[in-house]
Parts: sequence; structure tokens; C-alpha cells
Amino acid sequence: MDTHDTTGTLEEALERLHASGPERLGRLTNHAPMVVEALAAHGRADAVHRWLDLYRPKLEDFPRPFAPVTDADWHEALGDPRRAADWIEYFRRALAEQPWRDVLAVWWPRLLPGIYGGSTHPVIRVGHAVRALEAGEDAPRLAELAHGLGYWAARHRPVSGIAPLPAPPGAARSLDAVPPISDPRGGFPDRLAAVRRLPRWADNVTDPDTARARLTELVRAATHRYATHGHGEETMLVHAATAPNAVLRTLPSLPRELWAPSLHAAWTASAAVTAMYAPAEPVDLVPAPGRTAEEVLEQALAHGDEHVIKLTDTALDVGDERALAAALRAIELSEPLVPN
Repeated sequence: MDTHDTTGTLEEALERLHASGPERLGRLTNHAPMVVEALAAHGRADAVHRWLDLYRPKLEDFPRPFAPVTDADWHEALGDPRRAADWIEYFRRALAEQPWRDVLAVWWPRLLPGIYGGSTHPVIRVGHAVRALEAGEDAPRLAELAHGLGYWAARHRPVSGIAPLPAPPGAARSLDAVPPISDPRGGFPDRLAAVRRLPRWADNVTDPDTARARLTELVRAATHRYATHGHGEETMLVHAATAPNAVLRTLPSLPRELWAPSLHAAWTASAAVTAMYAPAEPVDLVPAPGRTAEEVLEQALAHGDEHVIKLTDTALDVGDERALAAALRAIELSEPLVPN
């Protein structure tokens, strides 16, 4: 169902959005660039500006610069959210001087250990930007990649000290085997700090093609799981599927030697989110027989919530009935976007 926009609507929307910062209220993510790309990618460019008008009250001005990031001192700026504007400007310069795939190849392995930062939203934004660039290169799409990479660098957050557990075969069973954190309170950073053990699924994968196949399996399993477990936290559990899908989308634009490390990072991110927010018990699957992808997307768009639209985007990539049921479950669980 990929019918990526060629009307210029996506470019117009991105130019509107690049005057806004990557976050609001000091901690919440600006989802609009990801949503407008998803709508454009699935043939709904006609809805982009209408949706953006509804979301506009949630946007904040672009942050002020703090101190320029340079090739000599970028290590010191990594993970400093005060430097978001500086990082975005750094990547604007880099993308003006080098092909975007070359910039991505250098920075992807540097940023990948910090995939957890910003509740995984930065890597998701990069995945949307890469898909847009693969469909067509122009200045607004390149600028969007700069914003995504800059946001990731500013919110870069590595995690260490997680003990490995044996993993059953298959992504679905391994997600089922993820132990929940012992004290599920607080926001994403607090819960992430409480993740102590995760199954080592796919740790032994080194072959690039196997890594891509396993990552595809993970995205499918995490999307399917939302249909029965999304009530654990209807918003945050979306990221167990959308974060690895962002990585999967980016693989073809990366050198093949980065595919296996990308799988490993995507698995730990998806599993960590599962540990942080999974419910005590699943609910029964409510199937979506006879529902088309177009119908489900239209229902998600009418609902309007940014996470609903992004999970639907991933569900359309998976493309089966259970994935569509997951999207419908998100619609059922989530508060709709309404005008202020």
C-alpha cells in the first residue's frame, strides 16, 4: 500500500514543521513529522495539512542554540538535550556536504547504542525520514533527516548492565518470555532503569540477510502482540513495534555490515519496552475479518491520535489480519485527537 506522495504536500508540511522543535513541554516528542510522512506514504497526502492543523497546538518553537557541535567535540555533546538545535545544525551542514547515505552510514553505529533515548522516538523519526528520502530526495526531506539525527544525538541514551536470559525460539515466544520490571512506576527513564534481565533472542545472528529476516519477524510479532497486550499501556507499547520497524526500514540504506548490530539494538529496545509496560494478563484477540488496509487507515485517520496513526502505518507494513486488528485495538484504547 506504499503510494508515496509526489504532489509536494509532504515537502510543504515538513517546511512548516521545521520551525518547530523536536519536543514540547521539555520531554514530550513532536510526532507530527512522522505522522505526515506516514500519511503521505500511504496515499493520504490530501489529509496531511488538515491533520497538521489539528496537531498544531502541540507544537513549540525551535529551541535556541547552545554551543556548536563540531567534528572534534561531538562526543561531549552526545546525549545532551540542551544541544538539540546545535545537533540539527551539525547534521544540516553534514548533509549539505556529503550524500545522505554516507552520513547515515557514519552516524548510525554511533547513535545505535542510544536507541532508547527519547522513548525511542528519535530512531522512529529517522526511519520515517529515510523512507521519504528513498522515495525522492529534495531539500525538505534532507532537512527532516537532519532533524531526526539531531534529535537522536541530543537524546542519545545507552543502557548497560542488563543480564541475558535464555531465549525460546521465535520472536513472539521471546517477547512472551520477557520478564516484567519489578516496580512499574514512573515515566520511561525510571522504568528503563528498572530493566534488569532480557532474553538474548537473535544475539548470535551475524549474517545480514538473516538479520533482516529476524527483524521482519520481530516487527510482525510485536505488532501482533499489541492486539492482545496493548492495554498494558496503549501509547508506550506502540513503540515495541514502531521502533524495530523504523530500524527495518532503514536497513536497505545502510551498509550490510550494520544490519546485524541493528537487529540486536532493535530487539533490546522492543524487549525493554515490553518489560516496562506489558500487562499482567493478555486479552482475547478480536479479529478484523474482511477489513481492508485502506479502511483501517481511514479509521485511524478519523481518530487522529499520533500513536494510532503510526502503529497503523507499521500494521500496514506487516499487512496481515492480525496486524490490522492491532491497529483497531489502538483506536479502541487511545484518546482521539480533537481540536482545542
